[in-house]
Amino acid sequence: MNNRVILESLRPPLSLKYADWVHTLPESEIRRLLRFTPKYYFAGGKPGVLPTDTFKQILYQIADELVTNGINTLNYGATEGNNELRTILAKRLKKRDHVSCSPDDVLITTGSQQTLYALSDCLITPGDIILTTRPTYLGFLLPAEKMGARIVTLPSDDGGLLPEYIEVAIQLCKQEFGTSPKILYTVPYSDNPKGTTLSSKRKRDIIDCVFNYDDLLIIEDAAYKEIQFGISKIHPLKEYDSNNQRIAYLSTSTKEAASLRIGYSVLPEELRNAVIKAKGYYDLCSSELVQQILAIYYDKYIDLQLPMIRQGYADRCEAMINAIMEFMPDGSFTRPTGGFFIWYETRKKHFDSLAFVKSAIDGDVAYVPGIAFYPQNGFAVTEESKLVKCRRPTNAMRLGYSLLSPEKITKGIKALSKLLRKEPTTFPSTSSFFLGKGHVV
Repeated sequence: MNNRVILESLRPPLSLKYADWVHTLPESEIRRLLRFTPKYYFAGGKPGVLPTDTFKQILYQIADELVTNGINTLNYGATEGNNELRTILAKRLKKRDHVSCSPDDVLITTGSQQTLYALSDCLITPGDIILTTRPTYLGFLLPAEKMGARIVTLPSDDGGLLPEYIEVAIQLCKQEFGTSPKILYTVPYSDNPKGTTLSSKRKRDIIDCVFNYDDLLIIEDAAYKEIQFGISKIHPLKEYDSNNQRIAYLSTSTKEAASLRIGYSVLPEELRNAVIKAKGYYDLCSSELVQQILAIYYDKYIDLQLPMIRQGYADRCEAMINAIMEFMPDGSFTRPTGGFFIWYETRKKHFDSLAFVKSAIDGDVAYVPGIAFYPQNGFAVTEESKLVKCRRPTNAMRLGYSLLSPEKITKGIKALSKLLRKEPTTFPSTSSFFLGKGHVV
């Protein structure tokens, strides 16, 4: 053994103190479950209806153009995004989504998840209050909690957020915390995790309430706006924000194109500039190559492909609903008119869907436990208009129908049903498999 090896063996191992959130916040349940490859994957919202032939044509075109434009295509770009893609998206947003914007208003990010994180990063200081539905998308929830937000959840039903509780929540927050909420986060079209869609009346009611306050920003997550099975026209909340001052409007290419990790948004100017600054710290810029691929897709192909994409997901949704009705134990579930997910709750209130994950994966089925879509230490406005600690029910699961064929969905739900009917009466309360280090339940 040489002297260097001896010296190395005598040195103490590295011991670091991590930021508090590393040990107190869980890893995203969706990202954790991506490590598993069961036969019946109902966990993350992986797109399964993809226009692969179209992207093959686009890639051939891009390859030819590399001969003359390779230096730009394979290089760094502007942090705010590729100008051609921003111009095409601005035109589409105005025509299709009734969003008043110019190319300069459109911001490109590495997935809309990056926008959600950056908004939390730029806006939240510890103790700030965020309003959202109960349950809500964990990809917004966890970053907001990481930044120290106080999450106040509002009641929802099969039609989504109940707008009458927004004003109730504002007044309760003033009484309890001495301050007003800063953000209302909502997913108006086929929300994640329940799949519910807001009616035009509810959207108008939300606007009528929130626009009375000059210190409350709406974050409108329109990720599933194009994956609607029976809606021909998109009328987002952002339609009411013609001066681009009150609503942060987010969408993504993942659902309507492919998972190329490109998100796009229209944000109020000062907020947009802050997010651009933050993005510059995160990744400098999104891929120029991928943005140029999507510029061609949005310019020439998207409206040719959307009917096929929507029908594919509609068939899968129908297959899952039919399978749940035929095979699953007694419970309630949503009936989405778009998006990727169904929310299922068993009648057995004692059932622990988080603890059951291992049994399900061992049986070749994956889903996301419903508990993941509730804040760990948040609050809830009750139907009786009281502010209480938010309870995290254990008997729900989010089932994604986006990836598998209708035939596999039917077989997978049947397999899940068999596992549920054989469930033990008790589960271990903690397990490194279920929770991971620092997962507080």
